[in-house]
Parts: sequence; structure tokens; C-alpha cells
Amino acid sequence: MANSKSALKRIRVNERNRIENNRYRSSIKTWTKKYYQAIEAWNLSQTSEAKSVIITLLNETYSKIDKASKKNILPKNTAARKKSNLAKALKLNNVN
Repeated sequence: MANSKSALKRIRVNERNRIENNRYRSSIKTWTKKYYQAIEAWNLSQTSEAKSVIITLLNETYSKIDKASKKNILPKNTAARKKSNLAKALKLNNVN
């Protein structure tokens, strides 16, 4: 157990940051799942509305990943890999 006030404070701060980081990671996973579901919907009915939903979700997911990377929640290369996988899924399903 901690022996000083500053050590106790660091424990509290670390716990608070851990919870916030988990929220960021969870939101990235959620937006990624929504994005892949939108691509599946595109495969069923290739409408302009479905395409606009995909582009919106892609932009939002990129934004979440970039913010997490900026705050050092995700490593730089992990963020790049996640974004690359999203772009690859878009290209493989010919959503142009």
C-alpha cells in the first residue's frame, strides 16, 4: 500500500485515467462494429443512402481512433493499423 499522500493521489489519478481510457477503447470498438454492419447493409442494398452512412461512420471512427492516438490511449502503429483495416474493408466491398 502507498506510504505517502502523493502516492495515494497517483493511485486515484491512475484509476481515473484507466476508466477513461477504457471508455475510449470501447467507443472505438463500437464505432468499428457499426461501420462493418453498414458495409454489410451496403452489400445487401447498394443505395446512395447506405453509402452516405458508411462514409459518415468511417469519418467518425477515424476521428475516434485519431483522438485516442493523440492522447496516447492507442499506440501510433495500432491506430494506423486499425484505420488501414477500415479502409481495406471499404475497398474490398467496392463502395466507391
